[in-house]
Amino acid sequence: MASFFTMNFLTELLLSTVRMATPILLVALAETYSERAGMVNIGLDGIMAIGALVGFLVGYETGSPWAGVLAGALSGIATNMIYAFCTITLCAEQTVYGMAINIFAPALASFIYRLSFSDTSTLIQGVSMGIMPIPVLSKIPVIGSIFFQQSPLVYGAYLLVAVTAVFLNRTKAGLNFKAVGEFPKAAETLGINVVLQKYIACIICGALAGIGGAYLTICYTSTYSEGIVAGRGFIALSAVIFGRWMPTGVMFACLLFGFCDALQIRLQLLSPSTPYQILQMIPYLCTLFVLAFFGIKKSGPKANGQPYYREER
Repeated sequence: MASFFTMNFLTELLLSTVRMATPILLVALAETYSERAGMVNIGLDGIMAIGALVGFLVGYETGSPWAGVLAGALSGIATNMIYAFCTITLCAEQTVYGMAINIFAPALASFIYRLSFSDTSTLIQGVSMGIMPIPVLSKIPVIGSIFFQQSPLVYGAYLLVAVTAVFLNRTKAGLNFKAVGEFPKAAETLGINVVLQKYIACIICGALAGIGGAYLTICYTSTYSEGIVAGRGFIALSAVIFGRWMPTGVMFACLLFGFCDALQIRLQLLSPSTPYQILQMIPYLCTLFVLAFFGIKKSGPKANGQPYYREER
């Protein structure tokens, strides 16, 4: 137990927390944009799987991690446009098509990977995005190594929290965006194009979720394997609920889940005799606890999950 209280252990744990919370944060922000416009997208796992695979393949072929990130974003948008067309234009049930994306996209990613690499018994090493220490700030004891010695995507994710908060609460475009998720018919009477706003939300959601998937194969492991997403999309959904659909609250919720994920890995190293399956349950048990005790009375935007019929009065 003495290993728990060393400064080195705590520093490494917090460093891993920030790093492992990043893909969840990117996807949770994606869902925040989506739900603020009234679109409940539970297909985040599927979008992440496609983003992870395409980001890995493009990075592997080009040798550029940034090309992989861009490809992951574009693939996420393309995948989410299937969901957007069915739920916005055809007014279909959002939950059903979100689950369809979760079934279809990971299977498609696995199929493409097997076509690309005939030998799937070994892990193919792809390109990796290196760490970019921030001058001066990275030299601060303890804090510097935790927050300012990360990859550029980590900095971008946490900067996006501030950008999202300002956009949603301090700009006219952001307020119009939120109005679509609260009362779309009233928003339409004020001249807001509700259908366009919902499509924009789906584009942003697809891009960020795709980047979150690409992060796993470019910044986290530099390899692709089936099941690499490991339910992070559903964890991001619970983070949005726990964070009350506010960017800052979502960020702290993601850090909590990232801490649980980092902790279970450290516990596996400290206690190799303990079955690793038990320790791997920690992040998911935390998710269930949050939804059971903190998500009961959280309803979110009032028009969340409801199809919008433009001609209906």
